Amino acid sequence: MNSLPKLFIGFFIAFATAWVGLVVVPFLTLGQLQAEVDEDTGELKPPGFGGLAEQGAKVYAAQGCMYCHSQQIRPEYAGSDIARGWGVRRTVPRDYINEKPVFLGTMRTGPDLTNIGRRQPSAEWHHQHLYAPQIISKGSTMPPFKFLYEKRKITGQRSVDAFEVPGYDLEEGYEIVPSQDAKALVAYLLELNRSYSLEESPVE
Repeated sequence: MNSLPKLFIGFFIAFATAWVGLVVVPFLTLGQLQAEVDEDTGELKPPGFGGLAEQGAKVYAAQGCMYCHSQQIRPEYAGSDIARGWGVRRTVPRDYINEKPVFLGTMRTGPDLTNIGRRQPSAEWHHQHLYAPQIISKGSTMPPFKFLYEKRKITGQRSVDAFEVPGYDLEEGYEIVPSQDAKALVAYLLELNRSYSLEESPVE
């Protein structure tokens, strides 16, 4: 008896089952999620990104930041993320509905960035950290992103965007100025703040 039809049916059932479980079920359960509306302020949660921060998400992706940083806070029973101060609550699927792609990350060579905009609300700090990570964060293994900045000779007035890195030996008469990509990346990092409360993950 020819068993080829049975083999084909078996493969089809296995594929169909996997497709339903991995595509259909997640789409039906998560694909229809909408932003919550804050009853007091009328603001949407999550708020989403726009303008310069939206451009910064593309720079974040282009520079491969997600390979060393995650953007997901584990619940208390599954880890110490909240105890470390990385977030005030666990992240849930609704947190990511405005993001395409979603930068969940796969490793934590560096700390989680889910709430880095709340933990470090200074744009200058982020520029300093991107330019010279080891000076700003002792023991950091993060590579410097100096190519996102221009070291240039000061002619006339200093640039309003120029910043100094404490402990960095910069030649007299020169300044460090961020490129448009650096400004966008920092704008994106400053927007990373998931400290709002959601129905399925309230801030306690």
